[in-house]
Amino acid sequence: MALAPDIQQKVNAWLTPAYDADTQAAIRAQLDAGQDDALTDAFYRTLEFGTGGLRGVMGPGSNRMNRYTLGMATQGLCNYLLQSFPDQEVKVAIAHDSRNNSPEFARIAAGIFSANGITVYLFDSLRPTPELSFAIRQLGCQSGCVITASHNPKEYNGYKVYWNDGAQVVSPHDTNIIEEVNKITDINEVKFTAVDTLIHLIGHDVDDQYLTEVQKLSVDPAAIKQQHDLKIVYTPLHGSGITLVPGALQRFGFDNVHVVQAQATPDGNFPTVQSPNPEEKSAMQMALDLAQELDADIVLATDPDADRVGLGVKNDKGEWVLLNGNQTAALLTNYLLGARHRAGKLAPNDFMVYTIVTSDILGDIARHYQVKSYNTLTGFKYIAGLIRDLAGEENYLCGGEESYGYLIGDFVRDKDAVSACALAAEMAAVAKGQGRTLYEELALMYAQFGLYQEDLISLTKKGQRGAEEIQEMMAGLRQSPPATIAGQPVVEIRDYKTGKIRDLRTGIATETGMESSNVLQFILEDGSKISARPSGTEPKIKFYFSVRHPLKSVVDFELAQRQAKEKIQAIIDDMQLK
Repeated sequence: MALAPDIQQKVNAWLTPAYDADTQAAIRAQLDAGQDDALTDAFYRTLEFGTGGLRGVMGPGSNRMNRYTLGMATQGLCNYLLQSFPDQEVKVAIAHDSRNNSPEFARIAAGIFSANGITVYLFDSLRPTPELSFAIRQLGCQSGCVITASHNPKEYNGYKVYWNDGAQVVSPHDTNIIEEVNKITDINEVKFTAVDTLIHLIGHDVDDQYLTEVQKLSVDPAAIKQQHDLKIVYTPLHGSGITLVPGALQRFGFDNVHVVQAQATPDGNFPTVQSPNPEEKSAMQMALDLAQELDADIVLATDPDADRVGLGVKNDKGEWVLLNGNQTAALLTNYLLGARHRAGKLAPNDFMVYTIVTSDILGDIARHYQVKSYNTLTGFKYIAGLIRDLAGEENYLCGGEESYGYLIGDFVRDKDAVSACALAAEMAAVAKGQGRTLYEELALMYAQFGLYQEDLISLTKKGQRGAEEIQEMMAGLRQSPPATIAGQPVVEIRDYKTGKIRDLRTGIATETGMESSNVLQFILEDGSKISARPSGTEPKIKFYFSVRHPLKSVVDFELAQRQAKEKIQAIIDDMQLK
């Protein structure tokens, strides 16, 4: 089977001297082996620079993550920065995680920035994404980027872009940068020749400044002093968390931290896990086994770029269980607001934030402590945008999302697993000082606010037909919304694409107050919430489920959990999601 003419034309372009010998050799090897399908996938489009940056499988080709696709993206960003900040020194910060090629990609990006006359602060080795966010503001940069693909499989790498507030780029900068990137049509437009005098290595000084800010988040140092030997198991899952999480725990006052040694060394092949994702039990198994062996108090985990946190706790039968992102966010919020309340540190202008697909128990907790809460669209950039917009008027305390992201304090403007690990350990220390485990704290929280149970189904629909199917599913839900789901009447429909909330009992429509996003929510009479949201970067549609179940006593915790899970399963069955 011959390559299609347009694919062959692109392949031929990459076999010219504009591309390095290794790249040309890899493409020729595929041609000689007759790997037409692989070449077509690598060249049928240009790897899209989306609203957050690039992410893709590594390798040669226009649809792959490599020095050339990275280079064109960086050149487009340079052009936009120089337009946006004329007649001043433009500065950027760059970090990278442990993925294969991440150090090389970071150096290539630094070289291109410097070749465009931009001052570069480049971390001397791998660092967590939240520290990059911190460094941008600390060093007075206009932008920054981190080379990471978060918790994707090892074949992937990516490039996330940040603005001068330390948050991922949002409107209008995101679309403006995309326009500039798309204008780069020839690799010869990219300035690859580095100006070494404009590239400055940064390291321990910024680490110390960041960790000093993390240390200030501690609310109950006396409890830590009493429980300094709290037995903590931590795994960085071969990622960048190893550079800062142990140090953050030490600064808080914990001196009995056990790192999973087989996963302590940064390694882009992630040799001990199928996927370096703390959401998956298989990735956490080594940490759970060590915790069982040591009879630990808590298990902490971070993903490769250390912005997501995973938590393991021991139940009342002595078994280790993993908390989901909603449970972790709820526990941290309940602890933080409660501890600040007890310490007399809550102020009238304090606020917290959570996303529209995150458990509503976070709002219940905020109301209990008379702290204002806000809802945002999915993605931490929206939480960061709210922090920026309210700066100087209201005081941000904390915020979270169901996908294992949490942020305490505003010195970082992205989710931060380093500070979340430190505060989770403090929370466990306070509980232990009162004779309780975090599992018991979870049950007590649900007994107070009602048991919330969440679940997520992600349906993958590959190829062009798959994308059409996803569009058809959303169109069908909009045109013919269900009147009942699992026997419960639908009482409210929230359409974030049109920006309208319709109360089906009164017929009254109100505004969501948010920018347009292709998300639909159905609220049932019993308070259950079902959210449908197509992915913006992958051929997937996600359905989020949240149900609330009464819980009168912690004794009934596990029974109530089972009943809530059955309720979710009934919703899934009724909606025929498969």
